[in-house]
Amino acid sequence: MTGVINRPLQSVEPFSLFSSGDIALFQAGSHYRLYEKFGAHTLEYEGVQGTYFAVWAPDAAFVAVMGDFNQWDHYSHTLLPRWDSSGIWEGFIPGVEAGCLYKYFIRANSGEELFKGDPFATRWEVRPKTASVVHPLDHTWHDKKWMQQRKKHNSLSSPFSVYEVHLGSWRRPDPNDEKSVYSYGEIAAMLVPYVKEMGFTHVELMPVMEHPFDGSWGYQLTGYYAATSRYGTPQDFMAMVEAFHAAGIGVILDWVPSHFPHDAHGLYRFDGSHVYEYADMRKGYHPDWNSYIFNYSRNEVRSFLLSNAIYWLDKFHIDGLRVDAVASMIHLDYSRERGAWEPNELGGNENLEAISFLKKLNETVYALFPDVQTIAEDSTNHYGVSRPTFMGGLGFGMKWMMGWMNDTLDYFQKDPIHRKWYQNDLTFSLVYAFSENYMLPLSHDEVVHGKSPLLYKMPGDDWQKCANLRLLYGYMYTHPGTKLLFMGASWGRLPNGITNGSWTGTC
Repeated sequence: MTGVINRPLQSVEPFSLFSSGDIALFQAGSHYRLYEKFGAHTLEYEGVQGTYFAVWAPDAAFVAVMGDFNQWDHYSHTLLPRWDSSGIWEGFIPGVEAGCLYKYFIRANSGEELFKGDPFATRWEVRPKTASVVHPLDHTWHDKKWMQQRKKHNSLSSPFSVYEVHLGSWRRPDPNDEKSVYSYGEIAAMLVPYVKEMGFTHVELMPVMEHPFDGSWGYQLTGYYAATSRYGTPQDFMAMVEAFHAAGIGVILDWVPSHFPHDAHGLYRFDGSHVYEYADMRKGYHPDWNSYIFNYSRNEVRSFLLSNAIYWLDKFHIDGLRVDAVASMIHLDYSRERGAWEPNELGGNENLEAISFLKKLNETVYALFPDVQTIAEDSTNHYGVSRPTFMGGLGFGMKWMMGWMNDTLDYFQKDPIHRKWYQNDLTFSLVYAFSENYMLPLSHDEVVHGKSPLLYKMPGDDWQKCANLRLLYGYMYTHPGTKLLFMGASWGRLPNGITNGSWTGTC
């Protein structure tokens, strides 16, 4: 890696990627391509090669870029605030090239000093390291055939069967080492033919955005614009998406616009103030996940999230977004005791700002990418989650049918001799099966946190467990709605590989 010319400040006149129109859209909550402006962009300016940096830190008194190119000095390369009071700090640093590590040194107006990763970084160091990496997203795509035919594959009138996968634990090079993982390329070589052979039409990847803690399975994000470096580069991830497309399989990403962790290098109190999260912890703190909730009333935050959704569809050719924890976004009293939340201006429990954002999100996604799907994980009876916004709905393409999942598992866990008294658990879902565009999920939520695999939930001996599981899947695949199975649920594996004659211990 080459060094940077040793200059205390920028060596060229101030330079910006932002137009006045960009600022207006950013502040209106309507900019959906901020990734083309913020972050680190390698370019040539006035004959000089370098990198342009831009970061939003409205309550900062001083911002500088520190990295391996200046020995992590706090003051060598300062950024300048824009004249328009947008809160954006920017600057061009000569000599900084792809592969350089960096962070932002921020001194808040309060005097507090912070060391933050770039919210728009396209790549981060492999955990537990936390620096951002200057990394262009150059890639030549070879999935034109898929993209031209995607509308047919993604249609609600076409078969839609989803295999949900966590890339880090689907398979491991060393089963006894939880830190042992395959690369994106190695995963693709094994996973693509498996998904194809099993007859799934789509794969849903649990969050691949950068996150510091393996145990979160990606649901506590710090790098919203970066495919995690655990398995390789962003281009390696793009190649994996291409491999799925070449096999005729769509790729859905879990997306988490509902909350983020308090890691020191992340979004929380980014410039010493509550920039991305609500300042009122009755709205800004999530008690279940010890994390913080985006401020959906702040237009700049709305632009950040809106751009992030479009980013994955645009730059990575993703075919759908499954939006995590929608219920927690749209309800002020979600998982809160009486007195721990404040009603909205109409006296209700809805987060009107989050509802407004989700409508804007879906309108924008379907306007730009009409052949993709957005899927809401929502466990409530909120009206019209998968209905168009002009009809008062949220505008999603699909909604998880959590009621069906709970009722069905309750039914199948009962001994068959008692089931005749609980037939309503099977029939009730048909009362409302066509009120939304439902997806039937038997997801990771049913096995995490000490919950048993689906096979172990079944009653009876080993033979009966397998028979019950086959019956459950038969019922699921004949019930109205699209389907989703979590990895491992597609084959029933009995404890210790029990055998019974010609039966080898799998269902």
